[in-house]
Amino acid sequence: MDLYVFATPYRVTWTWYFISRPHTVEFPEWDGQAEYDYVKKKGVSIFLMHAGMLGTLQALCDVFPLFTNTGWGESSNLAFLEKHMGAKFEARPEPWVTKVNTDDIHSGDLLVLSKIRGRWGGFETLEKWVSGAYAGHSAVFLRDTQGKLWIGESGNENEKGEDVIAILPWEEWWEFEQKKDDSNPQIALLPLHPDVRAKFNVTAAWEYARSMDGKPYGYHNLIFAWIDTVTANYPPPIDAHLVASFMTVWNKLQPEYAANMWNEALNKRLGTEGLGLPDVLVEVEKRGSSFDKLLTVPEQDDWIYSDGKSTSCIAFILEMYKEAGLFGSLASSIQVTEFTLKDAYMLNFFENNASRLPKWCNDNDSVKLPFCQILGKYRMELPGYNTMEPYTHMNEQCPSLPPKYNRPGNC
Repeated sequence: MDLYVFATPYRVTWTWYFISRPHTVEFPEWDGQAEYDYVKKKGVSIFLMHAGMLGTLQALCDVFPLFTNTGWGESSNLAFLEKHMGAKFEARPEPWVTKVNTDDIHSGDLLVLSKIRGRWGGFETLEKWVSGAYAGHSAVFLRDTQGKLWIGESGNENEKGEDVIAILPWEEWWEFEQKKDDSNPQIALLPLHPDVRAKFNVTAAWEYARSMDGKPYGYHNLIFAWIDTVTANYPPPIDAHLVASFMTVWNKLQPEYAANMWNEALNKRLGTEGLGLPDVLVEVEKRGSSFDKLLTVPEQDDWIYSDGKSTSCIAFILEMYKEAGLFGSLASSIQVTEFTLKDAYMLNFFENNASRLPKWCNDNDSVKLPFCQILGKYRMELPGYNTMEPYTHMNEQCPSLPPKYNRPGNC
C-alpha cells in the first residue's frame, strides 16, 4: 500500500492506493484564480511516503515519544540523537549537581542547556539533528554594580505561559533548573577567556538586556538560522518542498502561529508586507526565483518585526556580545541571528586553559571537560568547542548535513 501527499501553497491532501495501475487525484475546485495560476505554472508537489502506510505510522510512532514527558520519552530522545547524530550519552559519577561558587562567575559567561524529555526535549532533539548543535538552549550571566548575579534568558516562560526574554536572579533560575524543570536539563558553564572578558563592556550589556526585557522570544527567525543553503541543510527526507508543505498545513491549522513563525520573516526577505504564505509563494515565482532560494536569504539583525526585534535564545546573547564589544570591528558585518547554538559555542571566546577553570569545575568527574558541566546525569559534548575566529558574513552559507556536519571554511 502506497501513501501519497499532494500539496500546493493553498492546500495539502493525501490518499493511498492498494492496486498498481493509473490513478487520478481530483481537486473539486481551485482555491481561487491564484491557486489555478500557480498550479498551471508550477504543478502540484507530490510526496511518496516510501515506507507505505504502516511504515509511515511506525515513523510517527518513533517521533511521537520524543515529546512525551516520561522515561520512555527521554530514552527515545537519547536513542534518536545516538542514531542520527552519533551523539554519546555517557553517565557521569554522582552527584550530578555541582556546588557552584558564584565568586568565580563573571558577566558574559555562557550557559548551554540540553533538554532531553517533554515538549522542549523533543523540539530540541529535532533542532539538534538539523543544525548539528549538541545543546538546544542557552542563557548568560550578568553581574550588577552591587555584585548581585543575574541570568539573561530568551525563552523564559512567564506567568501567562508566554516565552519571553527575562532577567532573573541567579538563585531563582538555578533552583528552577534543579527542582522544577521537567525536561531533565544537562547544563554546562562556558567561562569567557580572560582576554575576551577584559573587552566585555558590562554597562553596554546591561543596557541591551534591559531594552529587551519582557519582549517575546524570537520565533520569527528561528528556522532561518538553520537554513543557509538550497540543499545542504536538509537531512533526508526533508527538503524545501516538504518545508513549504509543512508550512502550508500549519498556515491552515494555526494561522496566527504560522504568521509568528515564518510569514513575517518571509515578507522581510521579499521586501513586502502582509503577504500570507500562499501569496509569498506566488510572489517569489513571479520574480523568477524559488522558495528554496528565499529561505536562504540571510536574516538581518536590525530587522524590526511587529512585536519588536526577534532574538532566539542564542541570538539574544550574541546581540549582547556585539553591544558589549566582543565582535570588535566585525560587528557590523556579522548577523548573529544567522547563528545556531553550535555556531556560538564554536566561537573562540571561551577559556582555553584548564588550569584557570574554577576548582569546583568537574571536580567529581575523572573526565576533564574543557568547560564546566554543572548539572545532569550525562556528560555533555560540544564538538568544535572554542575553535573558530569570527569573520565577516559568518555562518550565512554553511551546510549542516548529519551525521558529520562538515562545513567549509568561512562559510
